[in-house]
Amino acid sequence: MSNPLLDTSSLPRFDEIQPEHVLPAIRKVIDDNRARLDGLLRSEATPDIDVLVAPVEHMDHELGRVWSPVSHLQSVLGSKDWREAYKQALPLLTEYGTELSQNVELQRAYAEVSKNLPADASEASRSAVDHALRDFHLAGVDLETAKKDRFKAIMQELAKTQADFEHNVQDASDAWTLHITDADNLLGLPEAALARAADDARKASLEGWLLSLDYPTYDAVLKHADSRDLREALYRGWVTRGSDQGRDAKWDNSANIERILALRHEAANLVGFANYAEYSLATKMADTPEQVITFLRELSAHSRAAAEKELEELTAFAGMHLEAWDVTYWLEKFKQDKYSVSNEELRAYFPANTVKEGLFALASQLYSVELAVDPNVTSWHEDVRYYNVRQGGQVIGGFYTDLFARNGKRAGAWIDECITRQQLNGHTALPVGYLVCNFQPPNDKGVSLLTHDEVVTLFHEFGHMLHHLLTQVDFPSISGINGVPWDAVELPSQFMENFAWSYDVLTRCSSHHEYNKPLPRDLFDKLDNSRHAGAALAMLRQLELGLFDFRVHAEYKPDAPVPVLQVLADVRDEVALIKHPDINRLPHAFSHIFAGGYAAGYYSYKWAEVLAADAFGAFEEAGIFDEATAQRFRHEILEVGGSRDIMQAYIAFRGREPTIDALLRQTGIEPG
Repeated sequence: MSNPLLDTSSLPRFDEIQPEHVLPAIRKVIDDNRARLDGLLRSEATPDIDVLVAPVEHMDHELGRVWSPVSHLQSVLGSKDWREAYKQALPLLTEYGTELSQNVELQRAYAEVSKNLPADASEASRSAVDHALRDFHLAGVDLETAKKDRFKAIMQELAKTQADFEHNVQDASDAWTLHITDADNLLGLPEAALARAADDARKASLEGWLLSLDYPTYDAVLKHADSRDLREALYRGWVTRGSDQGRDAKWDNSANIERILALRHEAANLVGFANYAEYSLATKMADTPEQVITFLRELSAHSRAAAEKELEELTAFAGMHLEAWDVTYWLEKFKQDKYSVSNEELRAYFPANTVKEGLFALASQLYSVELAVDPNVTSWHEDVRYYNVRQGGQVIGGFYTDLFARNGKRAGAWIDECITRQQLNGHTALPVGYLVCNFQPPNDKGVSLLTHDEVVTLFHEFGHMLHHLLTQVDFPSISGINGVPWDAVELPSQFMENFAWSYDVLTRCSSHHEYNKPLPRDLFDKLDNSRHAGAALAMLRQLELGLFDFRVHAEYKPDAPVPVLQVLADVRDEVALIKHPDINRLPHAFSHIFAGGYAAGYYSYKWAEVLAADAFGAFEEAGIFDEATAQRFRHEILEVGGSRDIMQAYIAFRGREPTIDALLRQTGIEPG
């Protein structure tokens, strides 16, 4: 029987791919790539873009096409079999990747290509070669054999430990439930959350309601539950996931965290960096750890007075001392009282499908593309839809949407690559991506209603997707989001969030689920007026996370490691106004940095937010639907991938370097 994973002639055959296909497919592609590379390096032809770089890029591209469905399916299905297949294949992939990046012959061949690039070589070809040479160094190509072997072993262990970390978080989240039999304990909860909890109870053969730790449920309880005890219970469940304070010690990530930090530090030392923070910045816009720390602290200083005022006002409104599980609830009440707006009132106007179609219509208007469902494409779940993206009648890419929460699915919202754009040596591939969220599943009428925060989330992720889809770079390694500095990769996503605060946009993205009327102007004005409520506190929260992440990597000392909880406590003493109880174990479920790509890089959200706010200022000045401005943003930012220095690209779009003022104004803080 043929292996469907090895069929890269079209979209993945998700209706046929099974866990048992993974190992044979990965082994086959890696073995084939090794043989091809050996042939390339034995060739007597002078290495150049066509002879060497393009074939190597194609090999990586083919491996990515096989691995992407595997990585994706273990995230969205989360079954034991898919996890096991993923974990078995991961060491093979890691070993091969390190082997390739430590190949001295290959590095020398790339160096020769670089030396002999013609004067008229494209910017993309120069960038592809420069990025490769940089990455050779970061992977230890210059090391002696023993140190190379150690670096390779570190990468293997690190990949496994990070995967274990993420699986512990997911398992702990999936296992946590709270059975409620007294309806009075659920007062204040939205109907959608109650209906889902009742349905989950029925599925478990229980009376009453069964609450879980999926994000829609957690968010609904923290925002709306009148019962302080219930809010505290959900909060404690959430902040102890994957820790020694959780319900089951088998999911405790304490040892994983310590091992991840130790391995990252050792790897950074091996290739000449003082710590992992310095290593991380080698591929980012920021130049030094000091620059990052200063940036975060300056934003904190700008925000603190406004945040203190917000907390004082909120405390006075609540008439009580606020614990961590109280703040979101009372902020929601405060918005209702001061601005006469509530998330639940707004939710009625935002059916998920309506929001999605309005968002896609916006993209069509801005960038002259057409998005339409292709019903013939198979997927991994009945909720999934596939969209073709056309321009001028021609398909230029596509993407899957998987928007609703379910058991076993990784929490959060994200996009990922299914297929990366490639146009090299006759090999052609159009970009395809996955857009994944965890919104409230449709009710018995087939309707899922979003909060405005969730609308913003969808806009954010679709900004990433546009970055992936609209690229014009032909080299996969620097196409779309690839090769873009991590502290700039959030620019297109956070830029897109701003459109979710435009009345003209929201009228297209809204339709009351009963009355089929768009969001009324008076309700939007209330929403807009409430935009800054709690914004400075939210700013400090993000700065707390960014500073913790960066310090825990910059200050790590193998001979005397400081406990991560102590670093977190120090950061909170410096930045945070909201106090958390001792049981809070934020690091233990902080997958962005301990399992994802944001290690010593979580500051990127705020760094890129400065860029995004300033960039949107160009649209505010010209009109948010201004065609010329949109096309300039597309051409200078979205199309260039990692082929161009991001600051040069930004200046080409904006005409100047970014300033912090726009972000401060968006947060309700006066620049000064």
